Amino acid sequence: MKKLSFLLLCACALIGFTACTGNQKNAATSVEDEQQVFIGDDIAIAETQYGKVQGYMSRDVYTFLGVRYGASTEGANRFMPPKEPEPWEGVVPALVYGYCAPQNDPNYANNAGVWRDHWNYSNLSEDCLFLNVWTKGLADGKKRPVMVWFHGGGYAAGNGIEQDGYHGENLARYGDIVFVSVNHRLNAFGFTDFSGVDAKYEDSGNAGTLDMVAALKWVNKNIANFGGDPNNVTIMGQSGGGAKVCTLVAMPETKGLVHKGVALSGNANNALAQSYSRELGKYIVKTSKKTVEQLQQMPWRDYLALANAAAQEFNKTQNMQGMRGGFAPVADGKHIPAEGYFDDPNAPSAQVPMIYCSTMAEFSPAMYDKSLEELDNEGLAKYLEQRYPGKAAAVVAAYQKAFPEANAGDIIGMATSPRTGIIKNIGIKAKQGAPVYLAWFGFNPPTFNGRARAFHCIDICFWFRNTDRMVTHSGGGKRPRELANKMSEALLAFMRTGNPNCDALPEWPAYNETDKPTMILNDVCVVKNNVDTEALEAMK
Repeated sequence: MKKLSFLLLCACALIGFTACTGNQKNAATSVEDEQQVFIGDDIAIAETQYGKVQGYMSRDVYTFLGVRYGASTEGANRFMPPKEPEPWEGVVPALVYGYCAPQNDPNYANNAGVWRDHWNYSNLSEDCLFLNVWTKGLADGKKRPVMVWFHGGGYAAGNGIEQDGYHGENLARYGDIVFVSVNHRLNAFGFTDFSGVDAKYEDSGNAGTLDMVAALKWVNKNIANFGGDPNNVTIMGQSGGGAKVCTLVAMPETKGLVHKGVALSGNANNALAQSYSRELGKYIVKTSKKTVEQLQQMPWRDYLALANAAAQEFNKTQNMQGMRGGFAPVADGKHIPAEGYFDDPNAPSAQVPMIYCSTMAEFSPAMYDKSLEELDNEGLAKYLEQRYPGKAAAVVAAYQKAFPEANAGDIIGMATSPRTGIIKNIGIKAKQGAPVYLAWFGFNPPTFNGRARAFHCIDICFWFRNTDRMVTHSGGGKRPRELANKMSEALLAFMRTGNPNCDALPEWPAYNETDKPTMILNDVCVVKNNVDTEALEAMK
């Protein structure tokens, strides 16, 4: 009873917060003076294949938090594929976000970066296979498009609601879609490959990816009970989540589970070489002097520290040139293609349209260093010389030609966030056949004396109509809201049809290697062809 009372108190606190924040002014919402939140014995009860769950209603949107889609991954389930949960009797509360996957404890320093992103984390636990659902209808026969959101943090950290920009209520309400966000295993728990130690653990290197597949299977089997269409599922992610989207689209076993993909500020065309991951798994066993079964029983913090230290030492012994090291999806040729993700024109992924997007100043140093704003061309070239030896002046000139209005801080943002990888990988995906669309987000919020620019993560709240919820990213108010309206309309059109074209934006052509058409997302949205081709050529 004490635990249940605690959960209900947490839920009440969460509901109170949700009821008074993040209300996009032009979204279809309840009258502000009327009751905003509803919870009770016969309110927001949904059926799943495992049993009933109880959520609540927030401004006409049914909200279910911490819905279990898999069993605990601790003990003997560690390193193993996800297992289905045991069915339950009665009605289980779905009022509070589920546990986050084990990871290094977040460091909430008192600084501007933490203020800007104000991360949300619940307790860390290996019992972490939970998802969240927002929808306007329950088992009403409507076939709403479904959005499944995969968080960033590489494959090492994060959770399904780590930023307020991830919140699904506003998009679910305005677009009449079903929004799902997912927690899954990360780091050494999701991606330690012991297949070279014992065939029993042949899938251990992709356990975290198989969690994501399990979540998509849950959506396929259950989302109709939440008013969604299992045959119209769009997956979307940012940073590491963008790479997850590409990986999931490429997996043969997601055929019929995934119909469209959106990758923001992160993408991928291959996974970790198994020749590396297997040797790392063997190294962990050898240096720990423990069997895999013994590693399964270690306290999770002890195993994470052991595995991270072993990976660091192992990488010193390897020629890592051209390779990624550590814990990430493995190209095992079974679940994940051994070669390039989108090399095969006959693969199921060839039928999946995608949007790729990045921001113009992913990790620009100018946000915190005002002196960079005042550099002249010579100073710019000198600043970028270490990154582009012998070519910095040409890089600066190319960006100035493409963006005549850009100042020094703008150019540093673009030059330190080049689109080399996204241009390469979208070109590969485009050759498969299904249309792909390219965007470049450039909105500069008024924060940090106007030096914040389009930093890593900022665009998420725009796609999901959350600019008045994630005000530390957008600044809040009419200006970012107007861009959010346009971007969310395009996203909703893409979810419905596989094509983002809509009345809110100029015509958005599908990507081709000749023109490289890019939708520039800013106060004024415009399509430009080969906008930074010259700059990228200068960087080679």
